Amino acid sequence: MAQTSTIPALHSLYKDYFDIGAAVNLTTIETQKAVLTTHYNSITAENDMKFERVHPSEEVYTFDAADQIADFAAANGMKLRGHTLVWHNQTPDWVFEGADREMLLARMKSHIETVVRRYKGIVYGWDVVNEVIEDKSGVWLRESKWLDLVCEDFIAKAFEYAHEADPNALLFYNDYNECNPEKRDKIIRLIQSLKDKNVPIHGIGLQGHWNLNGPSLEEIREAIERYAATGLKLQVTELDISVFDHEDKRTDLTQPTEEMLEKQAKRYEQVFQLFREYKDVITAVTFWGAADDYTWLNNFPVRGRKNWPFVFDQKHEPKASFWKIANWQK
Repeated sequence: MAQTSTIPALHSLYKDYFDIGAAVNLTTIETQKAVLTTHYNSITAENDMKFERVHPSEEVYTFDAADQIADFAAANGMKLRGHTLVWHNQTPDWVFEGADREMLLARMKSHIETVVRRYKGIVYGWDVVNEVIEDKSGVWLRESKWLDLVCEDFIAKAFEYAHEADPNALLFYNDYNECNPEKRDKIIRLIQSLKDKNVPIHGIGLQGHWNLNGPSLEEIREAIERYAATGLKLQVTELDISVFDHEDKRTDLTQPTEEMLEKQAKRYEQVFQLFREYKDVITAVTFWGAADDYTWLNNFPVRGRKNWPFVFDQKHEPKASFWKIANWQK
């Protein structure tokens, strides 16, 4: 375990810029406790607040895991983000069974009210709707049972229900490939349509699942500029920088190469320099994990492959990437 007390706390270095967050689960709040409590001042439940975890059947809510994460945040003086209320994925089948529009909206409303009210005053902001924009060119909204049964206003309804349940919570739309110019413009179209209807939306979540070569810095900058022009606050919500390009399918590495680590350090240096430039609109940067011993990118998208996407290594020691984002003032 790293002697983290000798290393500058990341969230302290950025206290005048934005919160520094990490996604957690019940295992990592134990195995990564020291690095989490030293370097991060905000956490997000990686999976434990999602529909299938907290509401597995219509009459049953299971909040044990989510409550433990909320308690961890409170005990360590951390902010807590909520992730996520409405998504096409990780939603149990019962939600859609036998449902017409009105029944599905009623189920959505009941779910959102119950979850958001439980964490009212504890969760400061929610990813209300997640990933409804289609990646394919020429198609606006992703196909889903929400869209099929309710039509596109299920998005606005979700924000309205969340706002009713906790008028003080900040409400975000969250998506990936957010810097791809065509998808970016579709996300902005959605945001503008919600604003035009006076839907209570306060921020845009840029997931930030990037790699060593893409998206380009120019695309990231342009995305930030365009999203900021909507008047909403921005958060980088799920940041990780994979050492593998999307097309790279190799499985032979047991450690990242020196070249990978050098490129990753340079990449983190560049994106954090960009984030600091936009501190007036970016209110938090959340990594989708805390250190390389655990990441959702292990076995995804290539089975049997380890990834090393963070600024702390598998032993929770700072990597070159850490020092690049920690020492910018020197």
